[in-house]
Amino acid sequence: MTDGLQIVLCKRPAGDVTADCFRQESVELAAPADGQVLIRSRFLSLDPYMRPRMTELRSYTPPFELDKPLTGGSVGEVVESKNPRFAKGDTVIGMLNWATHTLHDGKGLRKIDPTIAPLSAHLGVLGMPSFTAWYGIRHICKPKAGETVFVSAATGAVGQVAGQLAKISGAHVVGCAGDEDKCVWAVREAGYDACFNHRTERDYGAVLDKLCPKGIDADFENVGGKIFHAVFERLNTLGRVAFCGAISEYQNKEPMAGPPKMFAIVQKKLLIQGFIISDHANLLGEFVSEVGGLLKSGKLKSRETVVDGLPKAPQAFIGLL
Repeated sequence: MTDGLQIVLCKRPAGDVTADCFRQESVELAAPADGQVLIRSRFLSLDPYMRPRMTELRSYTPPFELDKPLTGGSVGEVVESKNPRFAKGDTVIGMLNWATHTLHDGKGLRKIDPTIAPLSAHLGVLGMPSFTAWYGIRHICKPKAGETVFVSAATGAVGQVAGQLAKISGAHVVGCAGDEDKCVWAVREAGYDACFNHRTERDYGAVLDKLCPKGIDADFENVGGKIFHAVFERLNTLGRVAFCGAISEYQNKEPMAGPPKMFAIVQKKLLIQGFIISDHANLLGEFVSEVGGLLKSGKLKSRETVVDGLPKAPQAFIGLL
């Protein structure tokens, strides 16, 4: 038996996610059965898109079960194995429990080389968020030199890579972020042409007109809500939208109406495509080759926020939202 700690979902949020939606539990895990591995978690990725799945709504993935551990993308170390694909000491990545230890059937789990990059990088700039950014930019937005690309949540795990890839393509890249320091980093380090603070700007339309005087050709959308409404009104003919998320709306008790003048989709011949990166796993090798090369050459930069200790995961998740 292995003693562990886990975080469970004990109440579904109505509106904002609050601390009483979570419960910390001690747990005893049995030794692995045939085909199973016991994994000690090293890094857990907190994904804002978990928010819709924590509610009663039947969205694109089944909601988490009450009184069961939450799960998320994690890097861990195999401490016991009865699965021929994995050995004790292997470093693995996959969907693990919000827990110190997870008993896993091995499905969807893959080994990674811990010497290539820091373990946390495999959950960020070399992981699912960066893969999401790469797919949305390369396969939906498809920016060209001289075009204007807008990225909401410009310095998040997804947005920071999306903006840099758009810039590498030769586009004029504008973003928004939640505080001044993030905006400064976006311009100075990530190469954005401009970034505005969406918490202090009162008129999104006016600031977009100033920073995107030629309109917007492609939008990598992470935020939704009023920011997306303002972007939608400024999309150029043949504009493309990679709809990755709508974090500004995840806490709303009632669904928000879409932008007005939706017939503009027809008039401007717009492409608006939502996507879930797990549907495109066949492109993972292509992503790793391109983005890994950019990272190695120093052409791609990243920043992380690391919170130490599993008991702090609920509060970190609330802060992320």
